[in-house]
Amino acid sequence: MSVMLETPELPAVFDGVKLAAVAAVLYVIVRCLNLKSPTAPPQLIYQDSALSRFLIKSCPLLTKEYIPPLIWGKSGHFQTALYGKMGRVRSPHPYGHRKYLTMPDGATATFDLFEPQSEHCIGEDVTMVICPGIANHSEKQYIRTFVDYAQKNGYRCAVLNHLGALPNIELTSPRMFTYGCTWEFGAMVSHIKKTYPQTQLVVVGFSLGGNIVCKYLGENQANQERVLCCVSVCQGYSALRAQETFMQWDQCRRFYNFLMADNMKKIILSHR
Repeated sequence: MSVMLETPELPAVFDGVKLAAVAAVLYVIVRCLNLKSPTAPPQLIYQDSALSRFLIKSCPLLTKEYIPPLIWGKSGHFQTALYGKMGRVRSPHPYGHRKYLTMPDGATATFDLFEPQSEHCIGEDVTMVICPGIANHSEKQYIRTFVDYAQKNGYRCAVLNHLGALPNIELTSPRMFTYGCTWEFGAMVSHIKKTYPQTQLVVVGFSLGGNIVCKYLGENQANQERVLCCVSVCQGYSALRAQETFMQWDQCRRFYNFLMADNMKKIILSHR
């Protein structure tokens, strides 16, 4: 009688749980990887001018549909983790010379200078003055990759090391880099102009560096002398408005707030 009462319902329940678990995992993967996001050309916002038309004509990539790498290419989280932390399979190691500049308040600003490895396509002397992102410096992998590519295309590169960011350079004044101070970047640019009086400048800023270079060029019209153009990459335009975004849990935004705050704390404590 007990044998007749046995039923195969229990294994079926387990199969259902497994199926639900697999479906949940697949849903999380699709959401995290942003796989449902459609591809599209970049949205261009510009003032119609001869320069704008020349740039669009010269850079057809700006109007083409962006096709990201398969699987992970649509996720900003994975792009940040893979490239920002791991870098490329073989990240280049450009060789440069470290320069030291004494600031009026006693601080010691440093930047790394990389000479071009080939002649520039227009045959002129062009220097990229580069300001990295928050708490970054010339030894970061994305900066090394960018510098290596620029050198091979005939550009001299000067990369600012944010004050206090390099672990082996001690502070010589009671301050480190801030979100709006342009003193160190300005000192680097002035040094390049004096050392290479014939060079033209391309100003490049990444993230926080984008804020600094744009602020520097707008502080004084004299700062724009010999500047061919300014390129601001992934710039945050308002720290106060961005603060509201970083306090949200949607899309794991608050997680980045913890990471950046922890990084800043480590830099401050390292100079304690």
